[in-house]
Amino acid sequence: MEILKPSFLFHLFSINLLGLLLPLSLLLLARLSSALYLFGLLPLPSSSLLLSFILYVNTPLLFLLVSFVTVSTLLHSLTGKSALPTKLPSPISRPRLYTAWIFLCTLQVCVGVGIEGSLSSGLNDAPAGHIKSGLLRRLLFFFGLHEAVVHWTRVVVKPVVDDTVFGESRKEKWFETAATAVSLGGLWWWRLRDEAEALVVVAESKWLTSAELGPADISGWCLYYITVAIGIAKIVNSVAWFGGIFVFKKHSKRPHEVGVEANV
Repeated sequence: MEILKPSFLFHLFSINLLGLLLPLSLLLLARLSSALYLFGLLPLPSSSLLLSFILYVNTPLLFLLVSFVTVSTLLHSLTGKSALPTKLPSPISRPRLYTAWIFLCTLQVCVGVGIEGSLSSGLNDAPAGHIKSGLLRRLLFFFGLHEAVVHWTRVVVKPVVDDTVFGESRKEKWFETAATAVSLGGLWWWRLRDEAEALVVVAESKWLTSAELGPADISGWCLYYITVAIGIAKIVNSVAWFGGIFVFKKHSKRPHEVGVEANV
């Protein structure tokens, strides 16, 4: 069986591990937003060079990369088009593959530097908040995040892993999609369901208290609600798809019924 081959298992593990970079990026951004809000870390100590690098270089770049993926996912959900190539030929074209490599490596470096820097700077020691919000908003965010992870995996992660392991593009299997959903579900249940709300709650709390909103607060708020919008688009598209199937079955039965009545 192909599923038991070492190359296939390595391929599946790599896709799932790299696919989690997107939700891990959101978790890191939420952690940083929550920690800075709770600590009140401005102005920064002059000796904290690493912390300054994380806040003023790494975090904006991470926001930019994640925002690009989420906006591309929203565009794809609404119009079927994407800012990223959604259909790659076989063999995979070199320019598109190199672009995917650069995008993937940049995001991986940003996440790694952010996690390491937050741990060494003590930002990770702040209570993450475990913020509760409305169930509907949390569900919409989860659906939107799942769609964004699927989009990110298909257009960036999978072409890179396919070319590295097999040297060509391969058709996605159902258990690969299921593994992506299970991996995201595990991360959501472990951390994201409680901490992702910091992206929007921090900005809303500052707004209510008339505190100054920084670019990171506004970016986090926009990023959260873009993901919610993706979730809404996903639900609408799913309802329309099921409705189309129901209408098609209903119309396909009518000629048969007319033929039976004519014979009678």
